[in-house]
Amino acid sequence: MSLNNETGLDPSGIRVRPVSGLVAADYFAAGYFVWAVLIANLARIGYEEKTMYMAAYDWRLAFQNTEVRDQTLSRIKSNIELMVATNGGKKAVIIPHSMGVLYFLHFMKWVEAPAPMGGGGGSDWCAKHIKAVMNIGGPLLGAPKAMPGLLSAEAKDIAAARFFRAITLFNVESPFINGGNGTRFLDNDLFRVQTLQHVMRMTRTWDSTMSMIPKGGDTIWGDLDWSPEESYVPRKRKQRDNDSQTAEQTDTETLDSQKKGINYGRMISFGKDVAEAPSSEIERIDFKGAVKGNNVANITSCDVWTEYHDMGIEGIKAVAEYKVYTAGSLLDLLHFVAPKMMARGDAHFSYGIADNLDDPKYEHYKYWSNPLETNIWHYVVPAIFFTFKPPLCHFFAILPNAPDMEIYSMYGVGIPTERAYVYKLSPYSECYIPFQIDTSADGGKEDSCLKDGVYSIDGDETVPVLSAGFMCAKGWRGKTRFNPSGIQTYIREYDHAPPATLLEGRGTQSGAHVDIMGNFALIEDIIRVAAGATGEDLGGDQVYSDIFKWSDKINLPL
Repeated sequence: MSLNNETGLDPSGIRVRPVSGLVAADYFAAGYFVWAVLIANLARIGYEEKTMYMAAYDWRLAFQNTEVRDQTLSRIKSNIELMVATNGGKKAVIIPHSMGVLYFLHFMKWVEAPAPMGGGGGSDWCAKHIKAVMNIGGPLLGAPKAMPGLLSAEAKDIAAARFFRAITLFNVESPFINGGNGTRFLDNDLFRVQTLQHVMRMTRTWDSTMSMIPKGGDTIWGDLDWSPEESYVPRKRKQRDNDSQTAEQTDTETLDSQKKGINYGRMISFGKDVAEAPSSEIERIDFKGAVKGNNVANITSCDVWTEYHDMGIEGIKAVAEYKVYTAGSLLDLLHFVAPKMMARGDAHFSYGIADNLDDPKYEHYKYWSNPLETNIWHYVVPAIFFTFKPPLCHFFAILPNAPDMEIYSMYGVGIPTERAYVYKLSPYSECYIPFQIDTSADGGKEDSCLKDGVYSIDGDETVPVLSAGFMCAKGWRGKTRFNPSGIQTYIREYDHAPPATLLEGRGTQSGAHVDIMGNFALIEDIIRVAAGATGEDLGGDQVYSDIFKWSDKINLPL
């Protein structure tokens, strides 16, 4: 699954390609549905393969490289044009999921841009061919969990598994451990085969992972002293009574929790004390001028090479001594620890906020998947993993005649979702990853937002509410510089309710990132739009979170 570390394309002599057709992502494995439930329900109202198209793409590649290698963008364009032409001119409904949301945003700019960089469809292509874009679980502004994936090849579940294994084996083997060396060994080698090192080597060749780095910097995600979600108190999960009805139970914010807010803007902190300390008390040493070298390991003895082998002890120490990183400094961190990876990423992605969208530089494809550095021209809809999930694709359905284009942000809420991390230096060993999530950092209460070194916020377990909802709540709401034609936007949130019994499988009211594809309420909304309904017919916005409150706190010129 690894790609060429220099080009981001196929390694020599190896080719892996996506499956085509509706079977590309109906099921990830036997019994584990992805798009299958939605496909079956659309079939019940008359859709078939002539009016449905699954746009499978190689989600490892940078978006523009899917066109360079496979002509995927051209194939999507041709299929939409054919389906519209053969169905009486009825426009298409686009249903992207997860990273597919970002990929389709890139497509919308590509299709109208002149060749050879773009598809040459002209400025009215989207107005002629697209009725609505219904984004499901779209990390439009990135996902914080991409950062530990790139930095230490882990996330909340991996870190917890490493911690559990270390504790278990330590208890069993402690009589035979000499001087604590066993603990170091367990911390550094989860399965004793350099597992995380292999994962890092592979995933750092996937340029698409860099599309998930948080966008908008401190303006969107907060700084050392502020974040839009400050004073957030987690709600209790929705429970079911004996009649299978749902009842929402919420916690009451206490004065103490309001006074002592969590600094979500500190996305990575080296130490729990740093994460909680007043910013005036944090002494930081800039890492960017640190001298690399003095290798920490003899790389000839390593089975896996990562760029950490080139940092040296001083470089690693400098990263930890900077102590805390916000969204604005995370890019500097990645450029320091993985310069070769980021050199490829810089050629394909951007993470800022445009000052002047009329600047010709924004015509380059590296800006097309960032909604803060592109806009919706005329009726154009700009329509975003770092988890090992099934290949996520676009799904198209042809609509009856409908007047104007609409954009939907559809996502789950009510599940703790990764937002910030407490890190520590790993104990030294050869071929090691020098940083890891500090699983000993905990909030101390059952309902604490800090567990196992991870600060959580409201979301769908993968994408925070802020990333999934901000653009439709504020960035694209009404006529803005990102939406000059005032295309109608809607937020449809689905409050998570876990299955009551094992017989329900993954549940019919799930808000989880992939399981939401079987959420009956979401499926009903999509079917109604596919049958001709508008956002107003659905009842407009459906909101359970504080997305509008948080969006109002973000000072973004519109």
